[in-house]
Amino acid sequence: MKIFLLTHERELLRPTNTGVLAQNVAPEIVERIVWARNEPNPSLLNAINQGNTVLLYPLDDADVAPIESFENIILLDATWQEARKIFNRSPYLKNLPRAQINPQQMSQYQLRRNQPEGGLCTAECIMEILKAKSHTDIAERLNSAFGIFNSKIRN
Repeated sequence: MKIFLLTHERELLRPTNTGVLAQNVAPEIVERIVWARNEPNPSLLNAINQGNTVLLYPLDDADVAPIESFENIILLDATWQEARKIFNRSPYLKNLPRAQINPQQMSQYQLRRNQPEGGLCTAECIMEILKAKSHTDIAERLNSAFGIFNSKIRN
């Protein structure tokens, strides 16, 4: 399994970015790719072209793929506004099957404005993916790291 974090460049400078936690906890699973509008990453395009890749992105319709049945998951690592920009300006993402997660709890990450109801931060999304893919031990390690991160960032 591979989780590709398609990351907006501004996210790299934010001390509140949680994608880095997942990358540190599970470097063998989580790969960060900085989004470049005009130069898509070759390894990401290769994963897309090989199939078995899904985009975790909210849907308005009922055409949802079960995340458990995919080996590669692309997650947009950005603010909600930046994530929409990445999606809208990346034609290679448009035809991917899309999945969404149904979290069991509300987000514990309350630092960003304009967070939609039910929205999760990057680390929380990755925890949900890991649980769905039966990687509960890694999900628990990420949850512990996220708890420490969250308490530090709030203080």
